[in-house]
Amino acid sequence: MKKYLAELIGTAVLVFLGCGTAMLVGCDAAAGSGYLLTALAFGLVIVGMAYCVGNISGCHINPAVSLGVLMSGGMSGKDFVGYVIAQCVGALAGAGLLAAVFGLGQVTDMTGGFGSNGLAGVNGSAAAGLLVEGILTFIFVLTILGVTDSKAKHGSFGGLVIGLTLTLVHILGIGLTGTSVNPARSFGPAVVAALTGNTAPLGQLWVFIVGPLVGGALAAVVYSALRKGK
Repeated sequence: MKKYLAELIGTAVLVFLGCGTAMLVGCDAAAGSGYLLTALAFGLVIVGMAYCVGNISGCHINPAVSLGVLMSGGMSGKDFVGYVIAQCVGALAGAGLLAAVFGLGQVTDMTGGFGSNGLAGVNGSAAAGLLVEGILTFIFVLTILGVTDSKAKHGSFGGLVIGLTLTLVHILGIGLTGTSVNPARSFGPAVVAALTGNTAPLGQLWVFIVGPLVGGALAAVVYSALRKGK
């Protein structure tokens, strides 16, 4: 249970700080600083959580990552289910905290949906959104599998490498889909937004579940093929 609690806490922190930053600074292409601040927020959370709960649960805090680890033989099916449930509950908790803080403080939500993902940057194209999310998640999960490989020689810098990679994929993806690469991160804000009257993110949520999961699965297949015989 401690592993699942660690995943819940880590995902809640990711949503609260990452999506909270997006809510405050916005993601307008005319203000590039908002892109960078949001990208850094998500990346730095991963760095912090990797060294905080990484020794307990591995700090997946992302169903796509857990799927990649499962397919690579790094966890059991039972743990995979437990991780995903914990991650989704954590995402709901993080988004709920944002609703409480922003509601009580009467702070304007610059994104209109608690940092929810959307397809505005790809002109509403679900196909383009799936492609973007699939590619970015593939890169992210492939990096994680490499960094956490038992043969990796990165010392204690694994969490930093993973966090910087998440920052990198956000820099490209924010203007296209808001960057999910994490079904739980998309699920929590979309549900809480719907509960507070904005149902638009729910209609596109499937893209940010399917795209990352496919990308994570492909990363596992490719990494296993590359590593075979090594």
